[in-house]
Amino acid sequence: MLYNYERLHKFCFHIFERMGCSAEHAQLASNVLLAADLRGIDSHGLARLLGYVRLWEVKRINVLPSMKIIHETPSTATLNADAALGLVAAPYAMKIAIEKAKNVGSGWVAVKNSNHFGIAAYHAMMALEHDMIGFALTNASPLVAPTRSTERMLGTNPIALAIPAGFEAPFVADLATTTVSNGKLEILERKQKNAPLGWVQDATGEPTTNPSILRQGGALLPLGSDEQRSSYKGYCLGSIVDIMSAVLSGAGFGPWAPPFVSFLPLPTEPVGEGLGHFVGAWRVDAFRPKEDFKKSMDIWIKRFKKAKPINPNEPVLIPGEPERLAEAERLKNGIPLIEPVVNALKEVGQKFDLPFESFS
Repeated sequence: MLYNYERLHKFCFHIFERMGCSAEHAQLASNVLLAADLRGIDSHGLARLLGYVRLWEVKRINVLPSMKIIHETPSTATLNADAALGLVAAPYAMKIAIEKAKNVGSGWVAVKNSNHFGIAAYHAMMALEHDMIGFALTNASPLVAPTRSTERMLGTNPIALAIPAGFEAPFVADLATTTVSNGKLEILERKQKNAPLGWVQDATGEPTTNPSILRQGGALLPLGSDEQRSSYKGYCLGSIVDIMSAVLSGAGFGPWAPPFVSFLPLPTEPVGEGLGHFVGAWRVDAFRPKEDFKKSMDIWIKRFKKAKPINPNEPVLIPGEPERLAEAERLKNGIPLIEPVVNALKEVGQKFDLPFESFS
């Protein structure tokens, strides 16, 4: 069934507000969360709302945080997010990075003591309106086994990069460093479908198509799937994200990163505070005149879109293009929500005496 964006946003806003968020933070958190649904990243949108509420219920999310810079140079900062929603902490950090970039050419902010921050692209794309390149990383719940291991040590640890163009739409890359995000496994579970071979392994390290295998001691696989298909490259990328996001900031890293689900305990001997993010922005005109750069980006984009396709009915796309097309279509026609997600939203609404049906 299709649902109107504005009505879903209003529902989401009221949920965050009733959790105790300020109107400003409720609006921002709703913007980030619904951006995922608009862009077709259904695993990171409203499907996650119940998860945030449950983390708040067990007091792992501080809805009235006092975020503070605890270390700073002209181009860098480390932010203690005070257990804020990552949906709020990451945009706050990105604003700091953008201001530093305005002053000295680039800005970089490491964040600790945060939570799940939604889609990485949202934060990276904040730089675009300032003619800057945006960058966003985060570590996540340890669900990924390194190459040759059965132990879950890393998160899906996404990387996002947003690059402005001129007349063309911007280049926006947003990718997990695993074969797939955990959210897509959850969607398959809800739809009662098998996972493609190469996404996950069981507790002994054998490949499986069971989308529920993580509940049985299994693990997600790094980008590349297995060692023969270069999974060590995905393992390397995920490790880089973990170090830049968490080791650098003082957040929980590796197997000590706190889980997103509220029913799993926090690490008994934590090595840091909360989840970590790393965001950055750099001015295009710190390297060359921005109009010259944008003109070159337009040429780059047009040429790649004209690359000869294998199938004439499936043209070559630019990173960010599928999401941009999905956003235009969903703003016009509505956001599709599967029944289990609707049921979860109804459960959220009941908790706050806010019937979801009145917004659908």
